[in-house]
Amino acid sequence: MTGGERRPPRGPAGGRPPVAPGRDGPWAGRARTAPPAAPRVPAAAPEGEGANRELRLYGRNAVEAVFARRPEAIRKVYLLEARIPQLQPLLKWCAANRVGYRVVAEDDLRKLAASAHHEGIVADVLRDPPLGLGDWLRTVADGPRCALWLDGVGNPHNLGAILRSAAHFGVSAILLPATSPLALSGAAARVAEGGAEALPFVRLGRQDNALAQLRSAGFQLAATVVRGGDDLFAARLPDRLVYVLGAEGEGMDADLAAACDLRLGIPGTGAVESLNVAAATAVLLAQWRQQVPAAP
Repeated sequence: MTGGERRPPRGPAGGRPPVAPGRDGPWAGRARTAPPAAPRVPAAAPEGEGANRELRLYGRNAVEAVFARRPEAIRKVYLLEARIPQLQPLLKWCAANRVGYRVVAEDDLRKLAASAHHEGIVADVLRDPPLGLGDWLRTVADGPRCALWLDGVGNPHNLGAILRSAAHFGVSAILLPATSPLALSGAAARVAEGGAEALPFVRLGRQDNALAQLRSAGFQLAATVVRGGDDLFAARLPDRLVYVLGAEGEGMDADLAAACDLRLGIPGTGAVESLNVAAATAVLLAQWRQQVPAAP
């Protein structure tokens, strides 16, 4: 439990739909005859909480994506009263599975999310732990596949936009270097609009080993560079491809770029130096998908 609260009695599993609580009402379950004390609102979890077991999500698509794919990960739900009609399937599931939910005021929900962009719902969920590279490669089917290696990307909004594009174009995984502190945050999940649940995060080991494992599985690696790369739109892209994307400011590690099989750039007018990493990712993925129509 967060916030030091004592859990009120819960309703029985199954049976009738839950009684919708009032604005400051109790957890889902049976109604109470006396109004409860005003709820204490747990502080918002910090962004980038990579080592924490739980993650605080906000935004309807982000929460409903978890509910659709792994509902057992949901630990607690907070929502505005106006959202009750749209979220009946989730609330009924919470009541049937003894997962608490609470209707709270707008100010409280903003504090819980640490954002005004909560879209009327906040949920505490268990993190989906990253896979090891070997484990992920054992699950990857033959044929066209694309993955993204994020070398130093750290901005949560860029990560969220990357995840949204990756889900849209059917990317198979997000690969993270062993030393990367990058982890899914509430802000990234909201921007991803459900895309964070569509593909796994994979934690790499030593760089040379990771390169060898990926090549053994038939992947070629393409460093995405601002200067000195081949024209993306003229290049023939492999069916099994890992795009390596560098940090927002510094770009990718020079040794990693040199170790890749391809160096690709996105040509433009020159009016600006380059695209934002999230925008570049969408262009790169669209070009791969255009060349590899058999991709899943």
